[in-house]
Amino acid sequence: MPKPTPIDEEVTFEDVGIGNRPVISKTDLKGIITYVNKPFAQLTGYSREELIGQPHSIVRHPDMPKWVFRQMWETIEKNEKWRGFIKNLRKDGKYFWAETFIEPIFDENGQKIGYISIRKPVSQADKEKYSKLYAEKKE
Repeated sequence: MPKPTPIDEEVTFEDVGIGNRPVISKTDLKGIITYVNKPFAQLTGYSREELIGQPHSIVRHPDMPKWVFRQMWETIEKNEKWRGFIKNLRKDGKYFWAETFIEPIFDENGQKIGYISIRKPVSQADKEKYSKLYAEKKE
């Protein structure tokens, strides 16, 4: 699926009618989407069917530096929880910010089978802080 061309227009959780509902996605161990809830689909502008089976990077905005995702993978691969502020790319090219929490999922035998990610809205102050940080530390 081709990546959309970014448009400098933000969409907020409120804009798509999510409010405070949880925004959830799950992936396998390689980052391939295995589940999304309705609020995640609404926020990204993709249908659930378009998202399932795609790499989670389908929503990665080009403004996001690679080091953030290296840090994320290093953390979650050690079975630790990760929290970060992510600028995401929607299907229509607009963007949204999300404070993102990721942790491993284990089966009944204690075997790691994937990751779950939950998002919440980002304050204006944090958007400004992380936009500046990410622009300064692009790599």
